[in-house]
Amino acid sequence: MLYRQLILGLAAVLIVISNVFADGVMEEVVVTAQKKEENIQEVPISITKMTGDRVTARFAGGEDALALAQAAPGLHVETSNGRLAPRFYMRGLGNADFTQAASQPVSIVFDEVPFEKRGFTSFPIFDVDSIEIGRGPQGTLFGRNTTAGVVSITSRGPTEETEGHVRVNIGDLGTRNVEAAIGGTVIEDQLMARVSMLHQNRDNWVDNGFTQQDDALGGFDVFAVRFQVLFTPSDDFSLSLLHQRQDQDGNSASLFRANVLSQGSNDLNDNYDRETVFFDGGNNNQARIKSHGTTLKMNWELGDYTVTSITSYQDIYDREARGDIDGGFGCLFTCGGGPAGPASDPFSPFASPFVVNVDTGSQLDVNQLTQELRLASNLDGVFNYQVGLFYFKDEFEGISSSQNAGAASYTANSSSYIENRAWALFGQGTYELSDDLKLTFGLRYTDDEKDANHVRFLADGPAPLAPISLQDDNVSWDVSLSKTTESGNQMYVRAASGFRAQTIQDRLQDDPDITTADSETIHSFEIGYKALWDRARLNAAAFYYVIDDMQLVAVGGADNSTRLLNADRGTGAGVEIEVEYAVTDNLIFSAGFGSADTKIKQEGLATAPCGSGLCTILDPIDANGNAVIDGNSFQHAPEWSLNFEIDYTVPLENGDEMYVYTDWKFKGETQDFLYQSIEYTFDTQFEGGLRAGYRSSANNYEVGIFARNITDEDNVIGGIDFANLLAYVNQPRVVGVEASFRF
Repeated sequence: MLYRQLILGLAAVLIVISNVFADGVMEEVVVTAQKKEENIQEVPISITKMTGDRVTARFAGGEDALALAQAAPGLHVETSNGRLAPRFYMRGLGNADFTQAASQPVSIVFDEVPFEKRGFTSFPIFDVDSIEIGRGPQGTLFGRNTTAGVVSITSRGPTEETEGHVRVNIGDLGTRNVEAAIGGTVIEDQLMARVSMLHQNRDNWVDNGFTQQDDALGGFDVFAVRFQVLFTPSDDFSLSLLHQRQDQDGNSASLFRANVLSQGSNDLNDNYDRETVFFDGGNNNQARIKSHGTTLKMNWELGDYTVTSITSYQDIYDREARGDIDGGFGCLFTCGGGPAGPASDPFSPFASPFVVNVDTGSQLDVNQLTQELRLASNLDGVFNYQVGLFYFKDEFEGISSSQNAGAASYTANSSSYIENRAWALFGQGTYELSDDLKLTFGLRYTDDEKDANHVRFLADGPAPLAPISLQDDNVSWDVSLSKTTESGNQMYVRAASGFRAQTIQDRLQDDPDITTADSETIHSFEIGYKALWDRARLNAAAFYYVIDDMQLVAVGGADNSTRLLNADRGTGAGVEIEVEYAVTDNLIFSAGFGSADTKIKQEGLATAPCGSGLCTILDPIDANGNAVIDGNSFQHAPEWSLNFEIDYTVPLENGDEMYVYTDWKFKGETQDFLYQSIEYTFDTQFEGGLRAGYRSSANNYEVGIFARNITDEDNVIGGIDFANLLAYVNQPRVVGVEASFRF
């Protein structure tokens, strides 16, 4: 009933807005959501495209992928692994599993290549042409593990004319950000190239109160480079080669802060000090990753058809992270939330026999090979289509280590080798039923296999576990019907299914059944409206989806176990609205709103609640002392999100201009764990950013200032619930100056 009212209300709003603006044409936005160039207003998918200042501003001051959180309706990003492993959510659907082999229902695609493991998605975002966010299942064209949607990042490619840029940011906390690129023709009409690089650096700025070491944590050093060539020996053939690599290092793993929440409250308490932690382990939470990858793309124009081949190999060859997981040295239950204090000291106000000291780490190597081959028609008639095949293989090798209380050294406790192979056949067609009515439909068959070998390291030697092999196949589909109105606007309906393959975890458990999860499938239904006027653009959609055998990760209990499980069903429903309005030629306002009402549905489904016993559990407790989660929201699924941007330029008489750009993002109530508790249900949060400066059109330079998290909000991102009321928070305010030069 609620969403029926929402849809009716949305329709009424659209009718009113349609009568306000005169017909006309705004700047065309071209997207590739269906693997071909199309006007965004004609694509029957809820989609956002980010370019220009919407990208540049958000990544000023050393920001990483978390800058995309709430940048578009329904999009959320969080991490408990620092910069090395961002987790993406769409329409409330994602995966909170912190283990490195975990699959994600939001596919991250870099230059038409899906990056499966989260380590690959840590690659810095720089020198990009656009970022497209496609919401809802995208299984037909983008494959399994796209049940929630796709984030597609496209680099700036080589150009005929020589051009490039240099951009430098210098800000608080010793933050330095340098981006540069140059490209152009190497051999006229045959060969073009582009080289781009990024260097991000921040000094350590967080003190370790336990070791009394100042400026011990929080810093990072990131270097990334991308090289591209485009070879065009003839008008009907092109070959592009892209190679990129990254090297990230620093004390930048998530900073876990013990006892910064109080029992019965989700507010940060007096133990919280942004610039201080109390770590007796984790070696100051060091983290590093090194990776490289190469993609070869070939296009053949064969009359009315285009053949495309994309071959890619990606490799993480050195990734290691370590952390003080308990967030400090101190008590668990009896100290009233104190941040630290040796239990052996009887005069310590935080003395307690319940001392926790958990120091964990991991090392891994991952490689991924993908091959896509597709044929697309370019016919003059009413029907066009594309068909193709796709092959995927990745190999994951990881070692988990820990140092527990009383242990003399930091030692490996298990290893995992997981191999994933998948192949698919797909096709999609569009049929123009009439001049104003279009039908799009597609199918994809996927076969997915996973094999794993786990070894536990015991005092008397390695102890291999029984090998695990899983296989599943699936046929996913989508169908949409779009109608163009007399005023040139579009209404559409879309139904789509998706398939998230079975999972094998790289975290060992005594029971192998909780190390795996069966495949999940989704059926999604969407209705949308897209309108374009002289000074305004409006895109809106309402959706409802059902997930069968929903994969969940339960983290918690006294032993902080991590186990996989399948819920019978999960549901989600909501709306998404985006508007762009040119108030004047020099003042542009854009905004987006998304809501998601998500529910886990399985009678009696329960999981271990907060291991410390300090959480105020709001769910019913079953006979085993577990929290019943039937009816709860999904993890990290904001009830709503809002973003808006204001872009204002002031033209000067000499042709130059002054500019001000500000962006703000908000998210509603969000539940951190599968169970509900007062402490780990977070209220509305927001952050804002600003860029302002002077732009010389004649001399191609800019100078200005920037600010991220300009109001210095202390927002809790998440927690770990086994030992104490621990939380980790967002990045602090960074204010600085920037300069850029284009040529």
